[in-house]
Parts: sequence; C-alpha cells; structure tokens
Amino acid sequence: MTFWVSRILALNVIVFVLIPPGSLLYTLSTLFPPALVGLDSVYLPAVPFRPWTLVTYMFLHAGFSHMFFNMIGLFFFGPRLEHRLGGKRFLRFYLISGLGGAVFSFLFSPGAPVVGASAAVYGVLIGFAKYWPRENIYIWGILPVEARWLVCALVVISLYSGISGSGGGVAHFAHLGGLAIGYGLLYWQDWYKLKDQREFERKLYSDPGLNSDDLSERRWSSIDLSLIHELNRVEIEKLLTRIKNEGMHSLSREEKAFLNRFSAE
Repeated sequence: MTFWVSRILALNVIVFVLIPPGSLLYTLSTLFPPALVGLDSVYLPAVPFRPWTLVTYMFLHAGFSHMFFNMIGLFFFGPRLEHRLGGKRFLRFYLISGLGGAVFSFLFSPGAPVVGASAAVYGVLIGFAKYWPRENIYIWGILPVEARWLVCALVVISLYSGISGSGGGVAHFAHLGGLAIGYGLLYWQDWYKLKDQREFERKLYSDPGLNSDDLSERRWSSIDLSLIHELNRVEIEKLLTRIKNEGMHSLSREEKAFLNRFSAE
C-alpha cells in the first residue's frame, strides 16, 4: 500500500460507514448542502451553489457493492501507479480523473446526479494500462486479460451502455470521462516532461553539418583521431569507412550526429 492510495481507501470506507446509503444523512447529503460534512452528489444545476460536490461526490457511494468494487480496483492498480507517478502527482491525477467523469456526465447526461469513485478509479486503470499494457489481469481470479484489452473492453461497454441508455442507472459517461481525461493528462505530462530532451535533439539534428553531405564528409575526415578515446576512435573509423564504401546515405541520423559532435570539438 502506498501513502495516498491507503488514505483514499480509508476515507471512502469511513464515509460509507458514517453515511450509509438509505440513511437520513445520506438522503440529506444528496438534497442539501449539509454544514456538518459537506458531502453531496454532483448535479449540474446545483454546481454553482455547491461547487465542492465536484470533489466530494467521489467519496459518496450508492451501495456496498458500488464502494467495494471501486476500492478493489484502487487497491490493485493504484499503488503501482502511485510508485510510478509519485505521491503528489498521483493524487492530482486521481482527482482530475474524477473531475473528468463529472464533466463528461454533465455533457452527455446533464440531468442525472452522479456519486462514486468510479471515474477516478477508471482513470487509475487507464494509467496502469498505459504504463503496463501487457500486464495480465485475472478476471475473477481465473481469466487472464492484458490490461490494454481490458481497457478497450471497458470503453466499448461504457460507450454502448451510455448511448443505448442501458445499465440500470450506472453513470457510463462518467466512466468514459475518467478514462479519457486520465489518459489525456498522463500523455500531456509525459510529453511535457520530455520537452527538454526533444529540444536538445532538435538542436543536435538541425546542425547544418547534417544537411550538407560534402561539408559533413570534409569535416568528419579532418577529425584528429589521436585525441579521441580508443572506443570512439574505432567507431569513427568504422563510420568513415562505410561512407567511403557506401556513401553518406548509409548512415543513420544518430550516426551523423555522433560524427558531427567529434568534428566540432
């Protein structure tokens, strides 16, 4: 168990015990903004008056099985993803995935109130499938399914159920929102994290020496091999021999950048 997964699990269980479905407090929580706990279902027309429900709805469940299966998903897939992302980034990812579920529910099913951690947990599942797509997940502990195919199946089921209106009150568009926003957030974060590396490669490969064959060959042939370590010297000699025998087109972009780096020293 990791820091934030254990705390999210505990909070969901505590809320379920204190405000069980069917109780008076649960009923009031879905109708009014109670000052005692501040919990509520999220409902589009009420959001301007109860904005906290965009977060608190993730901790209020409609029944034991609803809460149990959400927490099972978080328990199995959350810790590994939190290790990968780090605690603060995981918590932000979890909450934003849940918000994405609320937004999708507003867009495609605006008249329906939504409760539960499903959207946030679906975000955790798409995150797990993104980083470990071939990891086997055993359905009911028996049937192995790779994470990527399980997510694809969930997308198809949620999309079909949401459009057809089947599903017995399940917020399928909220599930889709958790999947879509979760994946989009991880993709953007990974893209932004590699921004400096991409900029370095752009500068490296945009060197004029990589675009002019005659100039490049003259520069590389003038490299003073006596000043270079033996391992690099052997590689340079091998590449220069290949240019002589097969031409410049035989080198990859990385090999040209390698030669260009030594010719600039």
